[in-house]
Amino acid sequence: MTIDPVVYSARPEEKRIPVEERCYDLLEDLQVPFDRVDHEHADTIEACLAVEQVLGCRICKNLFLTNRQMTDLYLLLMPGEKPFKTKFLSRQLDCARLSFATSEQMLQALSVTPGSVSILGLMNDASGAVRLLIDRDLLNETYLGCHPCINTSSLKIKMEDVLQKILPAMKHSFTPVDLPWDPEA
Repeated sequence: MTIDPVVYSARPEEKRIPVEERCYDLLEDLQVPFDRVDHEHADTIEACLAVEQVLGCRICKNLFLTNRQMTDLYLLLMPGEKPFKTKFLSRQLDCARLSFATSEQMLQALSVTPGSVSILGLMNDASGAVRLLIDRDLLNETYLGCHPCINTSSLKIKMEDVLQKILPAMKHSFTPVDLPWDPEA
C-alpha cells in the first residue's frame, strides 16, 4: 500500500468528498487539533498497520452492528488487534445476537460506506439512531486513530478531545464495554 509519508496537521488543500469535508469542518469548528496521513484505500485493520507506523498511533476497529431484529444499530470501537465475538457483546447489551448491519443501513445512518466507518460518522446521525459502544481498552489510549469518513486518509485525535468535545458536539454519548482479548477463555 502506498502511504504519503508526510504527516499533516491540517485539512487537505485540495477539495475532498463532502462527508470528509464535513469532518474537517467539525474538527476546525471545535478547535480540535489532529494529524492526518493520506494513503491508498485502507478498509481493513491489516491495511492500516503501515498507516499506524506513519501516524504514530493505532487505528481502531470500527464495527457497525445491528440486533437480530434489525431494529437497533450500534457502532463499536475497539482495539484493532483485539478479536471480536458477538456473544460477549450481546450478553453485555442484553440483546439478541448481533450481526453486521447492511451497507444500506450504514449509508442511511452515517452517510459512509463499508471500510470508511468511524466515530466521525456519528455527526451524520442527527436522529440519534446509532448507539456508540467503546471498548474500555480503547478508552485507555491517549489517541484515537480513525478515518475521516473515507478510507483514503487517517486521523490521529486525542481521546480526551473525542470524549469531551467531539461526542458532545455530535450529541452522542457512549457505553463502555469489556471485550476479552482471548475469546476462548
